[in-house]
Amino acid sequence: MTINKSKVAVGFVVAGVLAVFFGTLLAFVGPVIIDDQIVKNTIIDPKNELSYTMWKDIPVPFYMSVYFFNVLNPKEILRGEKPMVEQRGPYVYRKRCQKQNITFHPNYTVSYRENRQYFFEPSMSKGNESDVVTIPNMLVLGAAVMMESLPFAVRLMISATFKTFNEGPFLTKTVGELMWGYDSGLVDFLNTYVPGMLPSSGKFGLFAEFNNSNTGLFTIFTGKDDIRNVHKVDSWNGLTALNYWRTPQCNMINGTAGQMWPPFMTKESTLPFYSPDACRSMELVYQRPGKMHGIPLYRYVAPKTLFANGTDYAPNEGFCPCRQSGLLNVSSCRHNSPVFISHPHFFNADPVLLDYVQGLHPNEEEHGLFIDIHPQTGVPLNVSIRLQLNLYMKRVLGITETGKISEVMMPMIWFEESGYIDGPILNTFHTNLVIVPAVMEYMQYGLIALGLVTIIIASLVYYKLKRSRSKVSIEEENTMASDKEPVKGSLRYDTQEKSMSYSEKSN
Repeated sequence: MTINKSKVAVGFVVAGVLAVFFGTLLAFVGPVIIDDQIVKNTIIDPKNELSYTMWKDIPVPFYMSVYFFNVLNPKEILRGEKPMVEQRGPYVYRKRCQKQNITFHPNYTVSYRENRQYFFEPSMSKGNESDVVTIPNMLVLGAAVMMESLPFAVRLMISATFKTFNEGPFLTKTVGELMWGYDSGLVDFLNTYVPGMLPSSGKFGLFAEFNNSNTGLFTIFTGKDDIRNVHKVDSWNGLTALNYWRTPQCNMINGTAGQMWPPFMTKESTLPFYSPDACRSMELVYQRPGKMHGIPLYRYVAPKTLFANGTDYAPNEGFCPCRQSGLLNVSSCRHNSPVFISHPHFFNADPVLLDYVQGLHPNEEEHGLFIDIHPQTGVPLNVSIRLQLNLYMKRVLGITETGKISEVMMPMIWFEESGYIDGPILNTFHTNLVIVPAVMEYMQYGLIALGLVTIIIASLVYYKLKRSRSKVSIEEENTMASDKEPVKGSLRYDTQEKSMSYSEKSN
């Protein structure tokens, strides 16, 4: 049985064309398939086992690192001198977040409360909760500013009350007491006779209301009807807008709850989110691309306008009364206490704030906040949210505890909430979002390249076979023609024999 080489070559050409076709098709269909899978797995749905479990009970380690500004010269401050501070810490706490009371609604939203707990991690901390530090006494110095407009006689009575309960302008307590609460006769007195004045009805501490608490009732979109809305906040504690601030724009509840964002982000996308702790919505902007363990990411950072005052950035006028740029006045949602939020060490703030306090050294690497996000899925890969708590202090006549304190924005603590995807979840991400797309990409280019090479080689083989056959045909025709051609010759007269002879003509 003889093989028809021409047909084989034609078959390879057809196979090459098909390979190019399927490779090109895969180039267009592959991304569509991946995007479709991302949409299916991004929707908040109990059927999406992996993504739903990640959303419900964040499986990656999340930490809060707290740094105290230990006051070195409290007596001198009372005499009007510039405060001197030294940073102490970090005191690191593992944070556990778990969503509870999850309820799905017919309008493609889901409600939940997220419970949070903190556990001290000595091995990660630089110090212990038994360390003693000195910070301004918010109950005294904060109340003094709040009572400044009251009649002088009332201020004298307030000062007498402070003395009765032995409350001075500065506190020297352990880190654990300052964080989670300490016993105070003044606090008990205020909770009994002026209920609601303080945020906590028990012990008074900077984070007393955070531990074993929730961030309020969030209602967010599941993305089932429109993936562009997934994780976006529909309402918080039943509110679609806040009432803390002076303009509708500042009172808007924008973006997500700050844990995930809608997929398919671009460099023009921003990261808006609502923070109950900051009492407002915030928005981060794209800074640069990057990679984490081979996974592509976009880094988003806080713009300089985030905490700018109304003079430097008009849209922030609603957050006033303002002071220098770089400070957010949160007194309206913190029982009117003169508390301000900023970046740590007054990073990205008005430089004049650094002149009022000695011991601050801002830099972006240590004090700038950022979120590294996987743009295709909207899932954060690495997070570092850094904020500082400041107390506005000044001398108040009639309240002798304030002495001759100069008007100053006093840093008390700053904290960093950080976490990053690692372990099995990172491996899953790497497989689904790096390896699989890479394999599909290599397959499509491989098929196209293989198809083109096959087409070229098969075409050359077919051409050579065609040419060889044509040559053979020509030779056969020449042979047949030579067989039929008449013999050519010449007559010759032999004089000796006196006769005629015929000889053939040689070629």
